[in-house]
Amino acid sequence: MAISRRLLLSLFLLRAFSSLPAQAAARGASHPSGTSGNYGSFLRNLLQDNPMITEELVRGYMSNSELEIAVHAIGSRYPNISRIYSIGKSVNGVTLWVIEISDKPGQKEAEPAFKYVGNVHGDEPVGREVLIKLANWLCDNYLKDPLATLIVKNMHLHILPTMNPDGFALRRRGNANNVDLNRDFPDQFFTNNDEINYRQPETRAIMNWVKQEHFTASASLHGGALVANYPWDGSRDQSKQYYGCPDDKTFRYMASVYSQSHYNMSLSKEFKGGITNGAFWYPIYGGMQDWNYIHGGCFELTLEISDVKWPKAAELPVIWEQNRMSMLNLAASLVKTGVHGRIFAADTGHPIPGSLTIKGIGSEIRASRTYGDYHRMLAPGENYEVMASMEGFRTKATRIVVEEKAVSLDFILDRDGANGQVVRNDLGCPCDDDKLFHVQGARLELYLFVLLIIIALYVLFKRKTTSKFTIHRHSPKRPIAV
Repeated sequence: MAISRRLLLSLFLLRAFSSLPAQAAARGASHPSGTSGNYGSFLRNLLQDNPMITEELVRGYMSNSELEIAVHAIGSRYPNISRIYSIGKSVNGVTLWVIEISDKPGQKEAEPAFKYVGNVHGDEPVGREVLIKLANWLCDNYLKDPLATLIVKNMHLHILPTMNPDGFALRRRGNANNVDLNRDFPDQFFTNNDEINYRQPETRAIMNWVKQEHFTASASLHGGALVANYPWDGSRDQSKQYYGCPDDKTFRYMASVYSQSHYNMSLSKEFKGGITNGAFWYPIYGGMQDWNYIHGGCFELTLEISDVKWPKAAELPVIWEQNRMSMLNLAASLVKTGVHGRIFAADTGHPIPGSLTIKGIGSEIRASRTYGDYHRMLAPGENYEVMASMEGFRTKATRIVVEEKAVSLDFILDRDGANGQVVRNDLGCPCDDDKLFHVQGARLELYLFVLLIIIALYVLFKRKTTSKFTIHRHSPKRPIAV
């Protein structure tokens, strides 16, 4: 039964894609942002393999083994601000290496986390190259460049240069099983795509990674166009139309941050402002960015950063320079805007992993279990009513105005009734166990009592041994109140 459902889904998607023009041709519908969708005869074979990837074209790109060496070289040169770790392996057993960049790599902090993912499609290798350059540039310029220092000090940046090393080696779009990894995630409109046993290992690695790291935002790098793409990627009735997600304003802001910082993306004649809604461009199902937003609370963009999927290696330095400020500004937007804070229990003062919602926006993010910290992307220039809630506690709400700078906002939640649930943080301690709290308080009182007795005996002893040497003085000095 599972196999037949998977087959039916594949046939449907094939039929859906075959009904599209040679790729996303003229789009004339209007959409909420007020921009026109008339892109003329825009023809791109984004979904097809390129049979013209020759040895000469590949020359100058890092092989998978060379990429691995480059990743570990960064960790060796900058051990204080970088960490190299793996999230899994590809079908053919190639390790998926990640570079984490932070002033405290590998440590949990009350800071937002951002991830960049490259080479989702095997025949789109530009992301591999520019992400290695990004990691090197950040490490080289830490404490020298203000933007590099801001990113390293205030967030955890995770970089996965290649999600699809097998596809790269085979010079084709899909992985070793010839599966398009950007169609392999659970989809909100196709429940038949939830068969976890048929998920590709690269897809499962990303899903586990997102659940583990608690990312605030992210982006994947692609090639074949020049545009910043944002959710939703598909529509409920599978038609090509503007289909915005609950955070449509915020996603358009994030996409514009990238586009406006780019050398020429915002000047596009094909996409107004260099940004597009995914379903309005061409609908896809099983995409990575929608899954990140729905299941991970992670605001992800799909970035098309090169008009040519596999350009000549000589063009890579130019492409890097054209995208450098965009990648930096998008990552830095995590700490420069939005709302950030922590959620605490009023009775114990301990952090709790509550939920944060915005009135009128049907999406929710959760605070971390370790520090109760949350980081919520929001479009600036708007008023928002922010609500913090958790089972066993009374919900609290307040109104904020998000300008060009981030808003800091902590919540202290009161228990709702006598019986609240015990919440444990990532370190294994009960964050809100009243019984433990009172036991610890009783122990502290006992320790203080014993300490006072010891001090009294010591003072008495000193008086006896020094009484014959002491002299009377005027009034003693008054103790300092601390």
